[in-house]
Amino acid sequence: MGDNARMTTSPLNTDHRERLMKRAGVAAVTVAMILIIIKLVAWEMTDSVSLLASLIDSFLDVLASGLNLIAIRYALIPPDDDHRWGHGKAEAVSGLAQAAFIGGSSLFLFLQAGKHLIEGTPPTELGVGLWVMGISLLLTLCLVLYQRHVLRQTESMAIAADSLHYVTDILTNLAVILALSLASIGWAMADPILAILIGLYILRASMLIGRKAFHHLMDQELPDEERENIEAVALKDSRVLGIHGLKTRRSGPRYVIQMHLELDGGLSLQDAHVIADQVEDNIREAYPGADIITHQDPVSSA
Repeated sequence: MGDNARMTTSPLNTDHRERLMKRAGVAAVTVAMILIIIKLVAWEMTDSVSLLASLIDSFLDVLASGLNLIAIRYALIPPDDDHRWGHGKAEAVSGLAQAAFIGGSSLFLFLQAGKHLIEGTPPTELGVGLWVMGISLLLTLCLVLYQRHVLRQTESMAIAADSLHYVTDILTNLAVILALSLASIGWAMADPILAILIGLYILRASMLIGRKAFHHLMDQELPDEERENIEAVALKDSRVLGIHGLKTRRSGPRYVIQMHLELDGGLSLQDAHVIADQVEDNIREAYPGADIITHQDPVSSA
């Protein structure tokens, strides 16, 4: 996420951000349940394998979004005696689970598409399928737009992962509409072929989600751009002569930042502490809710 997304948040709207995250989770589950019902009816009527692909994806959306909602609620629990760094990594665990769900759906889809290619079974009741996929496309688009709104204010990894696979749903819905349209003019094989292409795209999306979640669990450093910004904020205070030993990571929506501040060796302990507190406040203003640890190292003022 860019700086604009980060700077839209502030320490005063933490409760608002939590409410947005929870609402986004509920919205995702609700939309996925609606899509399952209408796609199940449409698949029974059409026997379209590309529509089956979309139905399977919606089933997994319910599982993934339900898990996502649980993860969001757990991740927002404040730090306690047993979890001093909070519970933010629950979001990354949810991301890995979503990657597994989505990847598994692509493998099942390949089998179904291969079966239809071999048997050459054309879909039926194509008008119903097209109407259902049009409704699905509209609902999914509205959900993604709402998730993007929430994401700009929260930077939640769980919402980001959820939004990514709903973006793939939009492309899936478009592909199904194309497949049904081609089948309606006699190109029956377009249905399983496009289903395979959808499966490949879903598989790629699952790998992206899984990789991001894995790096999060492994405490990957923040991007260079973020680290440079943190250094710049710390060095705004002219009393800070330099910094070193910067370490960063994320735990859900929370940043964890550690660094050594190089201060004039002639300062008293009290003055050095006041400077360090000011630097931490400056960083926390740019990164609301961040856990910041600084160590003061004396150096020559020359």
